[in-house]
Amino acid sequence: MNAAHATEGVTVPFGTRIRNWWGSLDRWQQWAILVPAVVLIYLLPVLNPPLLSTEPGTDFQITLFNAARIALIAIGLNIVVGQAGLLDLGYVGFFAVGAYTTAVLSSPDSFLNTSYPWLICVPLAMLVTAVSGLILGAPTLRLRGDYLAIVTLGFGEIVRLLADNLDPLRGQRGFAAIPGPEVTRADGSQIFTSSDGTPWYWLTVTVIIVVLMLVGNLERSRVGRAWVAIREDEDAAEAMGVPTFRFKLWAFAMGAAVGGLSGSIYAGQVGFINSQGFDVITSILFLAAVVLGGSGNKLGVIIGAFLIVYIPDRFQVIAQYRFLIFGLAIIVLMIFRPQGLLGARQRLLTYGRQAYQRLIGKGEQISSESALQKHGNGVLR
Repeated sequence: MNAAHATEGVTVPFGTRIRNWWGSLDRWQQWAILVPAVVLIYLLPVLNPPLLSTEPGTDFQITLFNAARIALIAIGLNIVVGQAGLLDLGYVGFFAVGAYTTAVLSSPDSFLNTSYPWLICVPLAMLVTAVSGLILGAPTLRLRGDYLAIVTLGFGEIVRLLADNLDPLRGQRGFAAIPGPEVTRADGSQIFTSSDGTPWYWLTVTVIIVVLMLVGNLERSRVGRAWVAIREDEDAAEAMGVPTFRFKLWAFAMGAAVGGLSGSIYAGQVGFINSQGFDVITSILFLAAVVLGGSGNKLGVIIGAFLIVYIPDRFQVIAQYRFLIFGLAIIVLMIFRPQGLLGARQRLLTYGRQAYQRLIGKGEQISSESALQKHGNGVLR
């Protein structure tokens, strides 16, 4: 019997019960549940369920694509905030770098006069964004707490101001005719267009699945264990020999690369970008998806991203109040469920807690604060 169940007075959270149930299943049983669920997710734009549909106010397929795009951004931001415990308020800067890299390399308005295919622009955008993450992180990741948050916020604003004022980046004029994947139907028409969100949704969901597999493998490796140690107590991790600066730099670069990937997808789908779509409010919305879903939980941040996109589109009458609603929702969560809708999976701490319970016979209070809770309480480590 699980130690958490065996110990008197210990209340097992709902999320933990679900994870324990899932872990008790055989691999074939897990696949028997996962495959139909993934197929259903792929079929959502085709089925257009009346209870979920956002029409006629908003195109349902475009809403699903936007939800998937924000989910991909939230997964990248979750690497930085949820896994490594680094509060990043300027993640929109990486998103902008990826979008602008794609635009500069492929748009006819570019000063480079190049027209690279979208599929070539995507890895280049990820590379440029990862390098920008390294450039930002190298001098700043020795900072902690609120100071690091302020620096990242400044980075996001610097990127926006550069896009607004540098003539090669065209400011509010922006870049038009940014191409998407060049895939045609039998009649010669393009599959990926700005008006049809279904192919873009399928592409983004596929990318999310690949990214989740890669991030999941990282979490189970020594890199993931180092991130958990840094998130829980950076001083203790450094004292135990963990090269904290190097692993924080890894987290920044990987999170930036995922942000650049999502920016490239966004630029290809919209076909036009300018400096107005990358303000600090957008960055806060990205962070809200992570906080709402559960910092450190991949499934949680996906749910948070879906809620942030879907609710305003589903209920058009409250769309103009979405920032107020999200702010109130986050305040309520911080009071009643500070770990978010789905808390972080902290297996290392769980094993330590179970071992302590077996030895002592009572539970030990182990901190499960995320970076956001620590910074919110004004604790600088």
